[in-house]
Amino acid sequence: MDGFEVRRGELTAEQFTALWESVWGNAPTMEQVSLALENTLFTVSICDGEKCVAMARMIGDMGLCCYIKDVVVHPDYQGRGLGRTLIDELLRFVNEHGISGTSVFVELAAMPDKVPFYEKFGFSANEAHRLKMMYEIK
Repeated sequence: MDGFEVRRGELTAEQFTALWESVWGNAPTMEQVSLALENTLFTVSICDGEKCVAMARMIGDMGLCCYIKDVVVHPDYQGRGLGRTLIDELLRFVNEHGISGTSVFVELAAMPDKVPFYEKFGFSANEAHRLKMMYEIK
């Protein structure tokens, strides 16, 4: 990854928001992102100079379950191996912080066109359906 810098635990709310919007549009509020980052186990980002061009985060309990969230590579930087680096870093984190000799579920949700990418790492689909709802905080 010539010219890129991997940063661990340094992702800011501003960087997160900019990357989110580059791929999905309408980012959550800065307050939501800040709270999410405060409660994230691990973040990894990749920068091209000072510009953050890729990110991912790990949430979970480290004992039984880890969940990969918000894997984003800026559209201008896709196809350069940055996504692979993000996933490698997240799995390295689990390996370094989990309990030796045990197994932990590492899960994620992926759009159908991204499934082949994740299968290269050993992820596979199961029979469960992902259920979701947007719960309004009052």
